[in-house]
Amino acid sequence: MKPFIKWAGGKRWLVAEPSFQLPSYSGRYIEPFLGGGAVFFHLLPRQAILSDINVRLIEAYQAVRDNHQKVSTFLRSMQTKHSRSYYYEERTRNRRSLHGRAAQFLYLNRACWNGLYRENLKGQFNVPIGTKTQIIFDDEDFSAISKALENARILVRDFDDTINEAQEGDLLFVDPPYTTAHNMNGFVKYNQNIFQWSDQLRLKSALIRAADRGAKIILTNADHESIHDLYANHAELRSITRASVISGKSAGRRVTSEAVYFFNT
Repeated sequence: MKPFIKWAGGKRWLVAEPSFQLPSYSGRYIEPFLGGGAVFFHLLPRQAILSDINVRLIEAYQAVRDNHQKVSTFLRSMQTKHSRSYYYEERTRNRRSLHGRAAQFLYLNRACWNGLYRENLKGQFNVPIGTKTQIIFDDEDFSAISKALENARILVRDFDDTINEAQEGDLLFVDPPYTTAHNMNGFVKYNQNIFQWSDQLRLKSALIRAADRGAKIILTNADHESIHDLYANHAELRSITRASVISGKSAGRRVTSEAVYFFNT
């Protein structure tokens, strides 16, 4: 099943990579940096804990799980109204209902530039309109998406709290925010702005504790020496090469690599 949200740093490319294999597990699937949820929708686990600190993102998942009909109906009405002026009006509008906010989130996610999510200092979404005009897709099945999410706990919270729930038999897929554009040049400077080094250290500690409890863990991160050193002797490292697609210009799309770490797998 394809993700219904496009997210910067999403892992659609990873689940399509022939060399990437998910380990077998007997417990729950746990993902503390949910984003677009590509691995979740690829795996379709029976039980899951899904979390993120982005309130609007989590609201969208909760609304689609609990009342997908209202969300899809609202989103279809937005498709009929879509235009440049409507996009910028909607970007500043405060929707009161949960399904209205979820539909608004999906509309902006699909109509904005490259599916980015960015807020200004006032907490307002401020990504400009993109070039795509398709808001609802012909093969999209919100009923199936809702069913896939029905047995998932979907939470707004810090990654530490979610990882702390992992026990023996569970599978943790951990995909913190990072950029690969500067793996070999200015890594610390650029990544400090999106996920601070202190958070990397907190994450490492949480993962080691979860591994000690017997959880299986897959961690994706920047393919950089500082991260390699952080997880040396704790996990198996595999470097996976892929095309970088976040740039809006084809000239800015180049081959890069990302690190994938396997604990207890």
